[in-house]
Amino acid sequence: MSSSEAAVAPSVDVLLAVEGITKHFPGVTALSDVSLEVRRGEILGLLGENGAGKSTLLKILSGVMPPSTGRILFDGQEYKPSDPLEAKRHGIVTIYQELSLIPALTVAENIFVGRASLGRLGLVNWRRMGEASRSILARVGLAIDPRTPVSALSVAEQQMVEIARALSLESRLIIMDEPTSALTETEVQRLLSIMGRLRKDGVSIMFVTHRLEEASAICDRMTVLRDGRLAGHLDRDGGRPISLPRIIERMVGRAASELYAKPTERQRAGDVRLSVRGLRTIRDPEAPHAIVLDGVDLDLRAGEVLGVAGLVGSGRTELARAIFGADRIAAGTMVLDGKPIAPASPSEAVALGIGLVPEDRKQQAIFAALGIQHNFSIASLGAFSNRFGLMAERREREALAGFRKMLSIRMASPEQAIEGLSGGNQQKVILARWLARDPKVLIVDEPTRGVDVGAKAEVHQILVQLAARGIAVMMISSELPEVLAVSDRIVTMRQGRITGEMAGVEATEEKLMELMALDQPQGEAA
Repeated sequence: MSSSEAAVAPSVDVLLAVEGITKHFPGVTALSDVSLEVRRGEILGLLGENGAGKSTLLKILSGVMPPSTGRILFDGQEYKPSDPLEAKRHGIVTIYQELSLIPALTVAENIFVGRASLGRLGLVNWRRMGEASRSILARVGLAIDPRTPVSALSVAEQQMVEIARALSLESRLIIMDEPTSALTETEVQRLLSIMGRLRKDGVSIMFVTHRLEEASAICDRMTVLRDGRLAGHLDRDGGRPISLPRIIERMVGRAASELYAKPTERQRAGDVRLSVRGLRTIRDPEAPHAIVLDGVDLDLRAGEVLGVAGLVGSGRTELARAIFGADRIAAGTMVLDGKPIAPASPSEAVALGIGLVPEDRKQQAIFAALGIQHNFSIASLGAFSNRFGLMAERREREALAGFRKMLSIRMASPEQAIEGLSGGNQQKVILARWLARDPKVLIVDEPTRGVDVGAKAEVHQILVQLAARGIAVMMISSELPEVLAVSDRIVTMRQGRITGEMAGVEATEEKLMELMALDQPQGEAA
């Protein structure tokens, strides 16, 4: 063995050792000399902004593609998987953000897909497969009938089935790619608890996430990538969780205080632009678990950012949908610039000057297969058409170029597919879409969800700039530091009702959490 090989030999407790991995694509180096270790029975966080190289590294580890240079050791042996099946045979299973279960099959069939237990005559032994499924499901705390179709499960339950399938393969390393992105807070805590239980059982986990609070809470160590390179490793300090400022500084190369800093220049709010009184909605029989608005009173002023804070299920998104005409209103009134309005559809709301940037960007805002240009102009086709009804492409391009400069949208060309942009740049294109209509009211629901840590400050500044132009901005966010950083005024919600209101300069996380937990509006004593 050469001296260089001896120098990189992993210690006894190291399960996976990545040594000097580089990956080249035509004209691009996605990874450059990246090294990391995953120890036995630990949770390692793999963090970094979009484009940092996390996805490329996951594909290499899971056998989707080989590295250009460098080597990987798994359990002390050289590891060169030719495909994902070989990676699974070694004991490495990747659970992607987009779940790979087959909805029409049962839970047991999904757990043992391609590996069904057979009897002496070559027929599936359903009893044995059911018993094995129950035993594995118990390890992840899921008490469901293995004969249940996966289509009948919630997203959180499907996530548990994915983990159960990984355990059925006797996996020693489970790679989880953004596993909490579609879960409620309660479901997140349950998943983190199961991850901790698997760690005690000796299973190693690589946890890839944008949610830094969760990574801080559960990870033993972290490896941070930035621009395809190793930005550093972070360890717990005396058993205490790794602090968010340490993580953020590694990820973006600057202090965390810069990311949630309150914008310095703020305009005084103008007159009331939108007034909502006694707003109530009708329960949709097709969505029986949706929150019903219960007498919401709200004023939104021109030139201000109104933050709306609340726990999951508080009715924040339902309020946005009702104002935007997407949900039926049972009672109440809305007044825009002194005139009563009652938008019965989103198109009517748009015509009145109301815009909505929804929380689910991929499903409700972008047209993934279309180019940036078409995604930008889709809400303003009339403005970009000539008198013959044909698109005035030059006018369309000039408008996009202006917003590209104003919002610092990083893109290769207007024809580039929007799905090729980072989350932050996709969000900027959607904001530009509404700015092209010069809205009176702009509602932004979770504006930085799925957006890189570094891009959050840019989006925050854009919202403040929009308010400075006189637009009435309503910002809904689950991140209280974000609400505090951007809002001139903040209202809190719970169970479809407004429970409190305060000026942004007076608000703290503790005060907001107290109001968010109220069962009735502040001041309504029992």
